Parts: sequence; structure tokens; C-alpha cells
Amino acid sequence: MFDLPALRAELSEKYDLAPSPELATEMSDIYDRMSRVITPADWAIYAPYVKAINELKIKRNAVILGHNYMTPEIFHGVSDFVGDSLQLAIKATEVEADVIVQCGVHFMAETSKILSPHKTVLMPDMEAGCSLAESITAEGVEEMRRRYPGAPVVSYVNTTAEVKAASDICCTSSNAAQIVGAMESDTVIMTPDQYLAQNVARDVPHKNVVWWEGSCIVHEQYTAQDLREFREWNPGTRLIAHPECPPEVVDEADFSGSTSGIIKYVTDEKPEKAMLITECSMASNIADELPEVDFVGPCNMCPYMKKITLEKVLYALDTMTGQVEVDPTMAEKARLSVQRMIDLSRKLGI
Repeated sequence: MFDLPALRAELSEKYDLAPSPELATEMSDIYDRMSRVITPADWAIYAPYVKAINELKIKRNAVILGHNYMTPEIFHGVSDFVGDSLQLAIKATEVEADVIVQCGVHFMAETSKILSPHKTVLMPDMEAGCSLAESITAEGVEEMRRRYPGAPVVSYVNTTAEVKAASDICCTSSNAAQIVGAMESDTVIMTPDQYLAQNVARDVPHKNVVWWEGSCIVHEQYTAQDLREFREWNPGTRLIAHPECPPEVVDEADFSGSTSGIIKYVTDEKPEKAMLITECSMASNIADELPEVDFVGPCNMCPYMKKITLEKVLYALDTMTGQVEVDPTMAEKARLSVQRMIDLSRKLGI
């Protein structure tokens, strides 16, 4: 648990973090990326933090990986690379940085450390967890193996290192159907997201897909009735759902896809109005790039993602605290599961 007053006092001794309209004006090129969703007054508050972080990144030879669910001031203001969890982890292996700051949740930092074991990975808030990743353990994977002997375990990348290590192969929300369809066994175990598994099962009817009953607290809250009512209130709005939503929600939507798939769909289609059935910040982070699209609510916020703030990012980089470590033996096994997915995806051309 952070002592925020103490953190702020420590930072204020080293950096001038007072709100500055003058600095906000000087940094208008960065502000232009988020001006539709961040007010000028708020930008005057954020600008000193953004300046300090961006200067400290150079000093530390660091890069910041910003997940699609980060708030706009992090996503646009300080992130060097943005995307979904696996895109970011792969990008971490490609950069010549010594330090990686993971702006996301804890399993993402673990994945970056697994794929880049010799780099320092910082987590700005160790309490930024994930209900989905925490819904299963390695013991849960073994329980599923006992229930379905001989069935391969396909685990979502949104899992801890120990679960990846206990699995045969990983998948993402965008390649899950292809990965499951390519398994040799008739029965395939999917963990931990029951809704992603149920949606995949419909795409690969020749497989007997069985699943662990985990779910994401953001996506499980949506109901088909919510979408029907919203469509009645806002006719003509394109409803776009993440496959972590229940199947009946996906059925009610106009399109379903991963975070990268959602961005591509909205960018290609440019609907007049769009409602993203996913985490709140997704729409905010692409709003300025698509001024012709009116992103309308409601949305559900991830409380874990929102634990990551500019001041915590600055504190992590300044003090080099929040270093993520993964047991080397476990990391090697987890790396194999991720690498099998990458290799199979390339073989399948996806």
C-alpha cells in the first residue's frame, strides 16, 4: 500500500510538479494527442509529471510500455509503445533499453520479465493485479488435467507466470480460435476465461472446448439486455465487444474482437457513433485519432489498471523500486508456452 502523501513529498523535493499552464502550452504537441478527452486545466496538472518522466527515461535508458487500458495522460503522454499485453511484451524484447516500466497490471510485467530476463522490469504499483489472472493457479491447471486426461491446456496470456509454466501453450484473444483449432486432441482445455473459451468454442465446433470458470470483472458486468436497451436509446450506434464478454453479449454486438482488433475495426469502419463494450480508457485513447467517430458510453472501468498513475510511474523510475522478478526455472517453462504460441501463430500465418 502506497503512502501517497509521503510519495508526493519525496517527489516534490526533487521535481517541480506544481501545475503549470506555461509548461502545458510548451508541451502542446503532446497534448494534441489527447485534447478531446483531457481538459486544458487537467493538462496543466499532468504536464510537469510528463516532462519529468520523459527526461528521466533518457537518464535511465528506460522505455514505458502502455497498455490500451491506461489513462490518456499515460497512454499518450509518456508511453513509448502501446498495445495489448503480448504486443508490449514482444516489443520489450526488441528495444535496446535497460529498464522497462510496465504500465498495466502485474501479469503483464511478469510476461515482460519472462521474455526479457536480463532487463529490469518495474511495476509502478505492485497491487495492480487482475481478477482474471488471479482466478486460477497451477493447482487449478492440474485439476483440469485430471478431469480431462491427455487434453492440452491452452492458457490465455492474461495469466500469472506459474500458470503459463503449467500450461502447454498460450493464446491471445485474437488468436485463441486458431490456436485451439490447431491442437491435435479432440478435447482442449482453456484457462482461465470461461467467456473467451465459450466464444472460441463456437468458432471451432470440431473441438470439445472445456474451460476453467474465471472471468474479467470489467467484461463480465455487461449483459445482452444492456446492449439491447442502449441500441434502443441510441439507434445507429455500432456496438463493439471484447471476446471476454459473455457469449450473449457478443451475439448482441455488431463486432467482437481483441483490443487490437477493436482498434482496427473502428479505424477501418469509422462509424458515426461507436460504443466499445470493454474498459473505459480504450475509447479515450483512440478518440483524438478518430475525430469523426463519436464514442458514447456506458463503459466499465478496471480498478486495477487505474492504480497506475503518473506520480507512481515517476516514483518507480526515480527510486528504481517495484522491480519484478520471476523464478528462473518457472520463467523458462512459461517462456516455452509463450514461444510455442508465437511459433504456431507464425506457422498458421496469423
